[in-house]
Amino acid sequence: QGICYLSLEDQSQIREKVERFNNFTEDNDPYGEHELGAINHNGQRIFWMIDYYAPDMKHGSEDPADPAKTVRVLTIMLAEEY
Repeated sequence: QGICYLSLEDQSQIREKVERFNNFTEDNDPYGEHELGAINHNGQRIFWMIDYYAPDMKHGSEDPADPAKTVRVLTIMLAEEY
């Protein structure tokens, strides 16, 4: 919810930072999935993550690599909300 209270300009800048994020390391991405990260924006720490759901959205995908079996959901939140 915290992201929703930020200005539209801030939301857009955060989204762009998430889209461009490429600071994956063995420490923050040990399995090479590139499904979560953290950025800073105007002094605030922002977390983001991608979850992989089955098409019914009730449980995890049985095969996240298969687009026919997977719905990806991006969540962006203030670190304090975690």
